[in-house]
This record gives sequence, C-alpha cells and structure tokens, in this order.
Amino acid sequence: MDYILKKYCPRIDFQSYEDFYVNFRINVPDDFNFGYDVVDEWARVEPEKNALMWCNDAGEERLLTFTDISRLSNKTANAFKKLGIGKGDIVMCIMRRRWEYWVVASALCKLGATVIPASLQLTTHDIEYRANKCGVKMMVCVADEYVNTQVEGALPTSPTIMNKVIVAGKREGWLNFDELIADEPDTWERPAAGSPEAVTSKDIMLIYFTSGTTGNPKPVMHNYAHPLGHILTAKYWQQVRENCLHMSVTDSGWAKFGWGKIYGQWIAGATIFAYDMDKFVPTKLLQHMQDYKLTTFCAPPTMYRFMLQEDVASYDLSSIQNFATAGEPLNAEVSVKWEKLTGKKIREGFGQTEGPVLIATFPWIEPHPGSLGKPSPLLNIRLLDDDGHEVPDGDEGAVCVTSLKQAYPPGLFVGYYGMPEETAETVGGEYYNLHDMAWRDSQGYISFVGRNDDVIKCSGYRISPFEVESALVKHDAVIECAVTAAPDPIRGLVVKATVVLAAGYAPSDELTKELQTWVKKETAPYKYPRIVEYTDELPKTIGGKIKRKLIRTQDGVHD
Repeated sequence: MDYILKKYCPRIDFQSYEDFYVNFRINVPDDFNFGYDVVDEWARVEPEKNALMWCNDAGEERLLTFTDISRLSNKTANAFKKLGIGKGDIVMCIMRRRWEYWVVASALCKLGATVIPASLQLTTHDIEYRANKCGVKMMVCVADEYVNTQVEGALPTSPTIMNKVIVAGKREGWLNFDELIADEPDTWERPAAGSPEAVTSKDIMLIYFTSGTTGNPKPVMHNYAHPLGHILTAKYWQQVRENCLHMSVTDSGWAKFGWGKIYGQWIAGATIFAYDMDKFVPTKLLQHMQDYKLTTFCAPPTMYRFMLQEDVASYDLSSIQNFATAGEPLNAEVSVKWEKLTGKKIREGFGQTEGPVLIATFPWIEPHPGSLGKPSPLLNIRLLDDDGHEVPDGDEGAVCVTSLKQAYPPGLFVGYYGMPEETAETVGGEYYNLHDMAWRDSQGYISFVGRNDDVIKCSGYRISPFEVESALVKHDAVIECAVTAAPDPIRGLVVKATVVLAAGYAPSDELTKELQTWVKKETAPYKYPRIVEYTDELPKTIGGKIKRKLIRTQDGVHD
C-alpha cells in the first residue's frame, strides 16, 4: 500500500495537523519523471492496477490499467518521435476529457517534451497567441468542429506548428491518432541519466496560460517536479484512496485537471473516474456519482450550488467519503445545505494555476463553513501587508508563499515562459504574492476576502465581495451572484450585486428590497447592495471564474 508515496515522502501518516505541518516532506529526485516513475512504475509492480475509468454521454465506457496507459504511451512516444517531437518541444492539447489525454500526457513526459493543456473555448486568436508565444510545434485535438476550425484558422499565422493530430475522429489534413500509433511498438527505453534526451526535475514539463482577467494570459511554467507537489492536493486534501474511484469535475484544459485528475491521484494509487460529459447537467452528474460508487469527489462551488437545485437526497451518495471544492470560495450556506442532505461536509481548498493546494481543510481539521482551512506545509504561507510584514490575527493581508529562498517547494510554478523580467519580479524575491486578500482567526483558520483589486472601498469601509455574496446565496432566490463596486454621485462608490435567480423567481422591485433587507440581517448593514441587477448568467473567464473586473469596467469603475 502507498508504494509510490513512500518513495518520495519519508512519512505519510500524521497524528495531527501540527504534526503534518511541521514534519511533512517531499523528496524530489534530480531525474524525476512522471511518465516513468509513476505510470511505468505502477505498471511494473502492479500490472493489473486500475488507472482510469472513463465514460461519456454516448454510453461508451473504457477501463484502463496502468499497464494499458504505459503501453499506449510508449506507442504514442514512438509515433510522436517520428513527427519530430523530442526534449524541450512544446505540444498544445485541446482534448476535453477524452481518455487519450492521459496517454498523450504520459507520452510527452517520456519524450521530455512540454505540454500546454488548452480549453475547447479558445478562438483562433487565442490559439495563435499561445502558439507564437511559446513556439508550439504540434497540436493534438479532439474531433470537434469548432475546435478544429479555430486551429485551422490559426495555422497561417502560427508558423511553428508542424503537425496536427486528431483524436476520436477523422478530418482532412489531420493525422488520426489511432492510425498514427497503431503499428508502433509498445516498448520505450528510458534515456540514460545525463544523456541529451533525459530530463531533470528542473526542466519544463507543463505550461498553463492564466485565465487572463487582466491583460493577456501569462504562460505559467511548471517543471518536472510539479506532480510531486500535488501529493498535498490529492492525498491530504481530496483524501483519495488507493484503488478507489476519485472524480474531479474539470476538463483537461485547466490547472484543475492537474490538481484533480492525474498527478497526485496516480502517485497515491487512486483510480481516476472521468465522465466526459457533453455539458454539465446536475442530475446526470448526480446519477454518475451514485452509479459508479465514487469514493472521493471534487467540484467547483458553482456545481454544488446547481446540484442543490435538484433533489440531492434522492441519490445514494453514501459511497463518497470526502467531498472537496476549489476554484472559487465556497459560500457557507452551500456547505451547510450539502451536509444536511448528505451527512458530510465539503472540504475547501485554495490555490492558483501557479501551484498545488496552498490552504485547505486537511483531515485533522474540522471544516468551518466559510473558511478555507489552514496552510499547507512546505510553502510557508503568510498573510503580509504592503511592506511585507505579517499581519496580526483578524487583520487582512495578502496571501504569500514565503519559502522561495529556503527550499523551493515542488509544485509551485517557476516563472513565465519567455518573460524573464516578470519572472524575476514575481518569484525572484523573498516571497510570492498571490494578490488574494484573506484574514486569519485565533485558531489559525484562514478566510478569503477577495482579490486585492476586487475589495470594495466605500464610504471609508473595506467590504469583501465574497462576504456579501455569501449572504445573498443564502436566500432561496439566488443561485449565484457577483458583488462589485459601482459609481455613485454622492458616495463615490457603492456596493452592487449582479444576481442569477433560481427557477421560479423573477426580477422585481419587491424582490430587490427583500434581498437588500436580507443582506442587512445576514451581515453588517452598511455592506448591503444599493444596486441589484439581474442577469441570466454571469460573465466568466474560460476557466469559469467570475469576471468582476469586467462588470466594474462596464459600470465605469476603473482600477
């Protein structure tokens, strides 16, 4: 049990959070490579160990062992090598939740290449920008008319792209993945340490582009040690169990996929459950959670909110031992309702594209609804003021990783591709500032306030948008909302709520007054929204995060 975990963690069992925080360690070998040291190693020691349970809305289903992933990734590595892909080459993948993604990602590790996971929603301009920013050499995409058309539109202005491979379909001008690997050998030899083809843990394995809420998205670089950092994410926050099914709801284009659907989970020996849904339908997701008897589950808060609009109690979710959430802060009311219906709390986690889980409700911590939990070990999380000094309990500070000059933590990004000045400014000093504001209580629990530029400064007060949003979603009429600053001729700025209503509710002056009164009772009266605007959906990044800045800009508020 825990065979691979024990290779990299001197201790994996702890008596308390304090014991965990002080004594947890990750050993990072100089030549660590996820493709060989996790995928191939599980295939060697437990050939029949299940790696991936995949299904989709068309009724297709596929169960793959680590031996299957190992052999298929070997075939893929051989095929990609013939296409000129080798150490340091960059490949962009737009593959949704297709089972082939796990194969391709493992193969690229074995080749020493770098993968850029990308979203189905990217436009021609988005693809062109990423391809030229990083010198993308090959595209691997799912068969999808929109995706394939956008890629083809980018080719004339993306001269570095030499090949394009299509998965789960055929298209003129594209290489078919199944045909490409069909006749390749299923063996692949690991390059000798120190040889030109071998990678070190400091080579770049992965590039994510940030969601781009301000300016152009930045290419966030992670090295080959990155998967080891997600031991924190999978083993100690999501609490995945070896040989049990874990599901994180996300597609392969997002850092959430790296958080929840491959790295830490496979290191811990869990089996990934991948439901390749055409679109999110709460009842279908609940049915799959029940029918496949998942053991652990993670989804963004929005999905929990929409599932709570359904009859959750009618589904048997008793097999699920741990519910987790990340991506946006979890409103306390959602957590309370979920526990009432399922008997289990939701454990929150906090982080960014730039790292593993940074703050979470770990196993020894009782979840406090509305709180993120406590800091992860290794990263030395501190809440700092503008001068870099730690703030006292109760005061707001910026969440910062302060271990950069001690022992650079595995899993944390190492800079921005092709942007040395920005890299030096961000991670070249004593600490990395996330620019997320939070406060800590006397028990060490950390609560989210908001992005530094989202905090509302009104009539001499600093108002947390998350606190007002949390009050609003307690009302049955509100599914989700965004709270921002709006201009006012007398007060300068006032609080505005942009609200998505639940079924059965319609906008009205009476409902607006009711929501305003509700907030006054749920939190300090001065925080209530003087403006309430109704909408069918909130503007979001392609990563699913609310674009509060866009709402502010449309209202004439400029940061």
